[in-house]
Amino acid sequence: MPKNSKVVKRELDDEVIESVKDLLSNEDSVDDAFKKSELIVDVQEEKDLEVEEGSEAEDERPAWNSKLQYILAQVGFSVGLGNVWRFPYLCQKNGGGIPLFFLELSVGQRIRRGSIGVWNYISPKLGGIGFASCVVCYFVALYYNVIIGWTLFYFSQSFQQPLPWDQCPLVKNASHTLIEPECEKSSATTYYWYREALNISSSISESGGLNWKMTVCLLAAWVMVCLAMIKGIQSSGKIMYFSSLFPYVVLICFLTRALLLNGSTDGIRHMFTPKLEIMLEPKVWREAATQVFFALGLGFGGVIAFSSYNKRDNNCHFDAVLVSFINFFTSVLATLVVFAVLGFKANVVNEKCIAQNSEMIIKFLKMGNISQDIIPHHINLSSITAEDYHLVYDIIQKVKEEEFWVLHLNSCQIKDELNKAVQGTGLAFIAFTEAMTHFPASPFWSVMFFLMLINLGLGSMFGTIEGIITPIVDTFKVRKEILTVICCLLAFSIGLIFVQRSGNYFVTMFDDYSATLPLLIVVILENIAVSFVYGIDKFIEDLKDMLGFAPSRYYYYMWKYISPLMLLSLLIASIVNMGLSPPGYNAWIEDKASEEFLNYPTWGMIVCISLMVLAILPVPVVFIVRRCNLIDDSSGNLASVTYKRGRVLKEPVNLEGDDASLIHGKISSEMSSPNFGKNIYRKQSGSPTLDTAPNGRYGIGYLMADMPDMPDMPESDL
Repeated sequence: MPKNSKVVKRELDDEVIESVKDLLSNEDSVDDAFKKSELIVDVQEEKDLEVEEGSEAEDERPAWNSKLQYILAQVGFSVGLGNVWRFPYLCQKNGGGIPLFFLELSVGQRIRRGSIGVWNYISPKLGGIGFASCVVCYFVALYYNVIIGWTLFYFSQSFQQPLPWDQCPLVKNASHTLIEPECEKSSATTYYWYREALNISSSISESGGLNWKMTVCLLAAWVMVCLAMIKGIQSSGKIMYFSSLFPYVVLICFLTRALLLNGSTDGIRHMFTPKLEIMLEPKVWREAATQVFFALGLGFGGVIAFSSYNKRDNNCHFDAVLVSFINFFTSVLATLVVFAVLGFKANVVNEKCIAQNSEMIIKFLKMGNISQDIIPHHINLSSITAEDYHLVYDIIQKVKEEEFWVLHLNSCQIKDELNKAVQGTGLAFIAFTEAMTHFPASPFWSVMFFLMLINLGLGSMFGTIEGIITPIVDTFKVRKEILTVICCLLAFSIGLIFVQRSGNYFVTMFDDYSATLPLLIVVILENIAVSFVYGIDKFIEDLKDMLGFAPSRYYYYMWKYISPLMLLSLLIASIVNMGLSPPGYNAWIEDKASEEFLNYPTWGMIVCISLMVLAILPVPVVFIVRRCNLIDDSSGNLASVTYKRGRVLKEPVNLEGDDASLIHGKISSEMSSPNFGKNIYRKQSGSPTLDTAPNGRYGIGYLMADMPDMPDMPESDL
């Protein structure tokens, strides 16, 4: 009797199943060991994966709520206090990165790990790059949050009319009242910064005890960072909407107000006046390259950490160009604001200078030191204009000639005031605060200015802390909340050295020695790791697979040739400059009411060298440990953990025998054929097509059966 079609189909299915069973029966014990390892997903897990496949839930990694939130996070990290007080300083002093940024965005998004996991994946021997990034991040976070603490203090003091740094304080003695001598020798804003805010000591060797006001502000700063970061991007991402956008509102308001002030155009004109005579100096280009390098936050790990929460098909090339453009635009906008305000301040100072020197000329006329005949009749010295004063000054200089210097008259030129290069804390807490005292409604503008600085600082701090926490969480699988609290508590405890009376000198030390050289070395190694260890051609193919289009050939040449050479040149120039410049700091001398350059003591030099060594030490240590196999992988350490599709997978612990074998359950002689009972690359039912590169091989997101160094597979979820 003929069989119906259903019976025939059932028998054919049974034959297929029996054939598969025959194949499986040929497996030896090594396949059993492979099955028992967590590299093979069991039946129940496969059912769960069928539901999760094709969605972001498959790797259980948090994701940004929106593309805007991610862009604001990257902008908030890259745009920081340096855009306000370092970029304008370089323009003022000297008259006037995308490929590497794109590189970090790409590897973070593709491998979806923090800096430790990313560079472990690229090459286990270079895994120390990620640890070095974390160390540098922590060093920077220690002193960067101190600056936010200073800003919080000034913000809290800005709700007063007049501002507390508007006038010099008065002191009383037995007979009469005097202006504070230290303040009279310097200025009201300078005195307030060094004496009232920092209560600074005369050298780094004089600790002077804790400054309780700054200690409270530092605690408040770390509490803010901890609360914002405790839930990761779920909490910090929402805060980015305010912390990243508010500074632009303030900058635009400041620019509008500054342009209406007398002398603002003088400052902007000075900004766009190049100093051609110094354009050939190597130092100018080194400083410019350093600014571009640090502006985008390269090497910190924050860029990689933020991009690791993106979808794999996100257009990170667009992100790199957009964030770089926004960073440059912000620097230019902030520089316009700074120079407009400094132009106004220069005019105020210049008017005061003219008034004082005019009084001196009147005295010299009365004393007969200067003849009344040389003064033009149309000039009234009691209410003289800047043009008339310069005319009188030139006449007196020509008449007196050799005796002119005895008169101690000042030329009172606006450009001389604008040429006084000020950066960092000097710009924010002295020059800018002095300018705001002359603003109408000065407390309002002071509140806005320091609130803007707080937001800029916090945005960068979020990226810096993310560069520490994300790699550690990915690697050691600890709870993010606990790690964040511990990290912030430890940082606050160590940060107490920065809120001593000598704390400002330690901030300078950390700023000069804990980040510059180590970060340069880190980024050079990142470039080499991708271009030469992983392979630039392979990386380009991965980008094509991830983006859906091939990136410009420009990046190929930049990553392989130009960027490494430029970075090495910058590193050498920095080392030479550091060797030629005596290591020291500017100390505030109370008796002189001025700064004086002092060399670091012996112990200070040891600390400076230790900071640089500790920051870069993880790179050679990890290389030696993994090159020489000094740590047994059977201990369940980092080397025995890999990632597949976002899940932690532990390999078998018995690693005796041939390290080159894929399955560590047997030694080489006991291994059977490399055929597996289950294909670990098998497409699961209901799942999309596997992510393969255009060349037919699996991209960096998948384990490859033909890789001879499979047991050394670094940490990656891909």
